[in-house]
Amino acid sequence: MKILVVGGAGYIGSHCVRQIQSAGHEPVILDNFVYGHRDSVPDGVTLYEGDMGDIAFTQPILENEKIDIVMHFAAFAYVGESTSDPLKYYDNNVAKTVQLLQAMRNAGVRKFIFSSSCTVFGEATEMPLHEDLPFNSFSPYGQTKQDVEILLGYCAKAYGLSYAIFRYFNASGADTDGQIGEDHDPETHLIPLAIQAARGQRDKLTVFGTDYPTPDGTCLRDYVHVNDLSRAHIAAFEKLAAPGTELNYNLGTGKPASVLEVIKVVEAVSGLPVPHDFGPRRDGDVPAAYANPKKAIQELDWKIEFPDIHSIIESAWKWHESHPNGFNQ
Repeated sequence: MKILVVGGAGYIGSHCVRQIQSAGHEPVILDNFVYGHRDSVPDGVTLYEGDMGDIAFTQPILENEKIDIVMHFAAFAYVGESTSDPLKYYDNNVAKTVQLLQAMRNAGVRKFIFSSSCTVFGEATEMPLHEDLPFNSFSPYGQTKQDVEILLGYCAKAYGLSYAIFRYFNASGADTDGQIGEDHDPETHLIPLAIQAARGQRDKLTVFGTDYPTPDGTCLRDYVHVNDLSRAHIAAFEKLAAPGTELNYNLGTGKPASVLEVIKVVEAVSGLPVPHDFGPRRDGDVPAAYANPKKAIQELDWKIEFPDIHSIIESAWKWHESHPNGFNQ
């Protein structure tokens, strides 16, 4: 099958492109390079540079490339920024997604895979998080994901759109060949921040909050390897054959690690100390968020090949060792 990967030069999208190739399908990348990296695009993969919200641009790609499935990874994803600039997030994450879906409808492409987020559940009343929990978004970012999820349900009923929604927990790690990995500007994710502190690329790491109701007082999060995430998306391809199919899955390992545990594992993998201090809680941080991955495992035969935080951090360390400045070598 031929897959249009929107945001295919970004962190998760670029890993998914390689997994699509490994599975014997043909990826086509669409990216505007606001956050994507040109060096993450494999040789020989067709690349279109432009905006997913421009129907006059995207519709001919869908038609001329004879796209079978669209995968959407092109959301803005900084929770704090979404609070300070919600219009930016609604424009990109909702309005431009509407235009992408309209281009698909015009071109007769009826299969869609959407990267969502566990933030749609907000501060849930039970843990682990399963798919039947109610939405309770507490940020504009989470709300935009929630809004698109609801829209997809309407599109399935009105137009016969078949879709799969994947709600990520903490996407982490890097491809095992060390050629692509995590490179954000600004970087906000714990594992690369801890690695940078260990390498002396930042003075220290700040641990926000030590009084949460968790075993060591720091937040618990579910870290899931980016290649495991990618394989789940590909496993859904055959499930979308019937018009109007509606699928949704929470993607995590179900084995959370605390902030202090991540620091200890980075120290063990690197052999270097991670300088860190302690600060107050951040607004919006929930004490714990981790998945019940049972549905994806059972329905998609999804196999988690990186089941623990140590294996995930090993892959991330390999990338940062060979690319200390990310893609800007």
